[in-house]
Amino acid sequence: MSATRVLTGITTSGTPHLGNYAGAIRPAVAASRRPGAESFYFLADYHALIKVQDPARVQRSTLEIAASWLACGLDPEQVWFYRQSDIPEIPELTWLLTCVAGKGLLNRAHAYKAAVDKNTEAGEDPDAGVTAGLFMYPVLMAADILMFRAHSVPVGRDQVQHIEMARDFGARFNHLYGEHFVLPEAAIEENVATLPGLDGRKMSKSYDNTIPLFAPREQLRKLVFSIKTDSRGPGEPKDTVGSALFQLYQAFATPEQTAAFARAYADGIGWGEAKQALFEQLDAELAPLREKYEALIARPDHIEQVLLAGAEKARRIATPFMAELRRAVGLRDLREQHGGKSAARAKAALPVFKQYREADGRFHFKLVDAGGRELLVSPGFASPREAGQAVAGLKAGAGARAFRGDALWLDEAEVARLAPGIEAGDVIAALEAFAGEDA
Repeated sequence: MSATRVLTGITTSGTPHLGNYAGAIRPAVAASRRPGAESFYFLADYHALIKVQDPARVQRSTLEIAASWLACGLDPEQVWFYRQSDIPEIPELTWLLTCVAGKGLLNRAHAYKAAVDKNTEAGEDPDAGVTAGLFMYPVLMAADILMFRAHSVPVGRDQVQHIEMARDFGARFNHLYGEHFVLPEAAIEENVATLPGLDGRKMSKSYDNTIPLFAPREQLRKLVFSIKTDSRGPGEPKDTVGSALFQLYQAFATPEQTAAFARAYADGIGWGEAKQALFEQLDAELAPLREKYEALIARPDHIEQVLLAGAEKARRIATPFMAELRRAVGLRDLREQHGGKSAARAKAALPVFKQYREADGRFHFKLVDAGGRELLVSPGFASPREAGQAVAGLKAGAGARAFRGDALWLDEAEVARLAPGIEAGDVIAALEAFAGEDA
């Protein structure tokens, strides 16, 4: 895979609001249009079941979120856009990963620990009200990511732990069954727009302070005029710092418009006039999108077809990959025998590439023979993708690689060195074993 794969999940548990748009939808749609990236966007309806037990709400949220992304310009022809529950390989992979996931690691997951701590403080049983779904959430998330061999997963800092857990589960599986998974990296979104809600706190459904993204025009006006402000009247200078009104305006304005609005604050603009300016700024951007959204939401049959087509496209990757993983763990045709020796034993006799991450944050691999002897050790790579590409190149064939002294080169780049006491011939024989397996 030469392109970088980027994967984003959207939980179907509510109605999109302005914060979702500015912080996730708008930048993600823009990113999907950049060259050199393969973008995967999915509606995480299995995840929604962990915290929502209202079937009608899950269904309605799925429709609203799908319509929102399409209305905001996501092109399903150019990306992978699908519903999580339409990919049966994902729950199957979740089970395979469950069988290698350490319970001790899951015990340390933030959401689970927070629930346990809350129960403990209240003097209740530590696991009171905690479902297995909440506990296993990181494994399902890992399956979402590893299934499509994503290189990059854009997340806030609170989600970085889940990406590290996905890496851990993938690395354990690779160690046991050979190199199958790409180990993903968290793309930490430091500059994601976090918008204030009607009460000045972070806009969030849990605070009931949101402005729905596609609220009708008059409802939008009413909500904007209900935003909390201080008691300073017209003519009194006002602070932009800490002003929810100003922060919302800034998220939807050009730098020049924002500077002019800041000057108006300094000159003592009245709150009513400021709210009208914000309403007009929001409506200018959202009105054409609202029109598209309303047309889409009125055609659930069309959105259903878009999602089914997206699932079919995604399964062209997931189905053969799942067959590979099933075979790797031994879920195979019992007739698969070669000269009286099982395919499992033949596989076990092969050398193995093992990828890992050092304390300095760089990514490495080593080639180990069937007896556990190290043959090759790589230098550090900046990303797991680069390390994986080097491994794939070494497996591909002798024509693209050459020894120079004790170093192995691939396409004019040094990718590994001989382990102590190892001869080049040992490594060449091991690499040729991969070519024999493919044949």
